[in-house]
Amino acid sequence: MRKSRAKKRVLLPDPKFSDKLVTRFVNNLMLDGKKSTAFDIFYGALEIVNEKLEEEDCLAVWKKALTNVTPGVEVRSRRIGGATFQIPQPIRDDRKISMGMKWMISAARKRNEKTMAQKLAAEVMAGFKEEGAAFKKKEDTHRMADANKAFSHFRF
Repeated sequence: MRKSRAKKRVLLPDPKFSDKLVTRFVNNLMLDGKKSTAFDIFYGALEIVNEKLEEEDCLAVWKKALTNVTPGVEVRSRRIGGATFQIPQPIRDDRKISMGMKWMISAARKRNEKTMAQKLAAEVMAGFKEEGAAFKKKEDTHRMADANKAFSHFRF
């Protein structure tokens, strides 16, 4: 590569829970640079989760939901001799978390609740119970990787 690798920016922990993972999630949730709005949506969603599941800590529920929708392997296309193969590969930890967050947010945006906080809360609870669109996407990815594991010797 010609250029050096970009430096990782240091994230500040969020104001309520003092957690860097929450800030990272909110940064993915944010649209048009409106970070305070994204924080309001996230905290509102966690309050809704807290009301629905009284016995559990809402931040722990969110973290469990995030780990439930985080993939372990992915398939990448590789062209070999005129044919394109889907080759399963393990994912590095940083990318795993990013993919899980993006899947959860996009699945929440496609839901039919009234506000974004309600959509996100419903997707968090679905992920916690190992159901919902984001969890299904993870399962499909794993199933595809399992179906194509015969081509894993083509790994690059």
